[in-house]
Amino acid sequence: MNGRQWRATIAAAQNGDRRALDELIEGWLPLVYNIVGRALNGHADVDDVVQETMLRAVHGLGSLRDPDGFRSWLVAIAMRQIRDRARRRTADALPDDTRGAPDFAELTVLRLQLEGQRREVAEAVRWLADEDRELLSLWWLEVAGELTRRELAAAVGISRQHAAVRVQRMKARLETARGIVRALDSSCPDLREVAEGWDGRPDSVWRKRLARHIRGCARCSGGREDAVPAERLLVGIALVPLPVGFTLATALGGKTAAAATTAAAASAAAPAGWSAKVLGALAKPAVAV
Repeated sequence: MNGRQWRATIAAAQNGDRRALDELIEGWLPLVYNIVGRALNGHADVDDVVQETMLRAVHGLGSLRDPDGFRSWLVAIAMRQIRDRARRRTADALPDDTRGAPDFAELTVLRLQLEGQRREVAEAVRWLADEDRELLSLWWLEVAGELTRRELAAAVGISRQHAAVRVQRMKARLETARGIVRALDSSCPDLREVAEGWDGRPDSVWRKRLARHIRGCARCSGGREDAVPAERLLVGIALVPLPVGFTLATALGGKTAAAATTAAAASAAAPAGWSAKVLGALAKPAVAV
């Protein structure tokens, strides 16, 4: 669907067309799933965060003044939900054990059938800190042609100039992580000795320890000259398909978009920003910019 068709669909949804609303949410669901999945690296909370994002998009669509800004607006909602999830987990000190479950790096490799250096980039994501992984979830889509730099900056809440600086720093750390993935696939006996006692789960302590060894090891640091820049590897890569069974109803808590808006509008206890007044705007013409 081209830009003009999406604008027409958004306008129809804002004017109360429930079929258009379902089509809109379903059409943008893969983008949100990829952003959230990569930012959280496939954690069990991914489905919940995707659901929260899509529900808030449904509930707030009437307040969107410019249909051309829909994608940027939706991505910004997804990033807020990702950060809210991080704050909740920090405050509640919840365990983050995903042992045995495939992470998003593995899903990316399998579902997109990535090989060679493309697989290496996908697996390197595991070694990034949360903040870098959040930014990479947007940059990956920018390089793949799904987002613009303006949308990336808006979603993060910074200027395009600041976004450029942060992306460069994240890319440098991604290259370090690629070096770790590459070295772990090698047969360096010294690296095996350094990694003794490691449980196989990437974390910041082992990232620094392994990276320190790689910088001083001719065997482990070899092959850098043949490394293709990550952005060239990611150009044209499709979105990771939604998991089997993950449907529009899943993203809206088991409801259609119409049912989700009706239920929320009927709830007198809806949280701030989810009021019946806001939800009622879905049935009214959009306000001009």
